[in-house]
Amino acid sequence: MRQNPSFAMTDPAEIRRIIELNPWATLVSHADDGLVASHYVVLLDDERDDLTVVGHVGRPDDLVHGLGEREILIAFQGPHGYISPGWYGDVQAVPTWNHVSVHLSGVPEILSADENLRVLERMVDVFENRMPSPRGMWQLPNDDGFVNRLAAGTVGFRLRPAKVVAKRKLSQNKPVETVDEVITALEGTGPYADPALAAEMRRARDARQGRSA
Repeated sequence: MRQNPSFAMTDPAEIRRIIELNPWATLVSHADDGLVASHYVVLLDDERDDLTVVGHVGRPDDLVHGLGEREILIAFQGPHGYISPGWYGDVQAVPTWNHVSVHLSGVPEILSADENLRVLERMVDVFENRMPSPRGMWQLPNDDGFVNRLAAGTVGFRLRPAKVVAKRKLSQNKPVETVDEVITALEGTGPYADPALAAEMRRARDARQGRSA
């Protein structure tokens, strides 16, 4: 991802927030027969406060990616959407696409079977905790045989990124008044309405003005 200093996102806390809110990630590596991409849930490592992430791939994707042996890129995609130049008022402008994206790259560490199982259990907890009552949250069965067979079909990994590229392209190059107009349009009812993108733009605008998000 090409970086532009005007759109660079360098605050680790903000990068962590984007990763936490958008765990469905794309894993890209250069395999023996060319580029390969897979899609998996990837979480922040809850034992660290940096940008280390953990996840798993299903077998044989570990072999396809050469997991643990070569560099992998993990891409997280936050809110994104079309921005019409008609929202800018009577000025010369062109369409664009606003987005928030995070790329982490490096050579991942392969987790032990026990560590992988803990990651799988945490993934279940993270998403099942959002389930409403009365059913409550689903948990892994108290059946060691079943759980071990489930875990055996996956390979867990931990990535301490050697390189981080994070980009928040949210009309920061436009006057604040124009940003406000775009936010209003995104919060409306038109075909490109996107409240989540509007919220990210408001957050970036407030940071630009020195206000707390």
